[in-house]
Amino acid sequence: MSTLTTKGIRISVETFYQSNFSRPLDNKYVFAYRVTIENLSSSTVQLLRRHWIIKDASGAVREVEGEGVIGKQPILEPGETHQYVSWSPLLSDIGKMYGTYQMENQLTGNQFDIPIPEFQLIAPFKLN
Repeated sequence: MSTLTTKGIRISVETFYQSNFSRPLDNKYVFAYRVTIENLSSSTVQLLRRHWIIKDASGAVREVEGEGVIGKQPILEPGETHQYVSWSPLLSDIGKMYGTYQMENQLTGNQFDIPIPEFQLIAPFKLN
């Protein structure tokens, strides 16, 4: 698991290889990831946007940017947690992802970026 705390927001990511959806003979490798966002600060914050960079061993680089996460822009009171699961296809059995969340302090309206820690996407058969 990869974890990073910035400005009182802790981001943790856990990954899972999806063998049922992957087709190695066609260079299609699917990974799911679970993100946990914890508000350890004393302020209420809202996640507004996401920006991901996805790289794989084939040299492919993709960027994904948009509002919220899986159709939501969660508001987190101090001490609250939001968790979601998403997925990403790769052209190789090894890759990595990282990025940022744009957050907004609900009291002041100030917007700030929180880095998403880099995490590895590795098919389990590569570890044997």
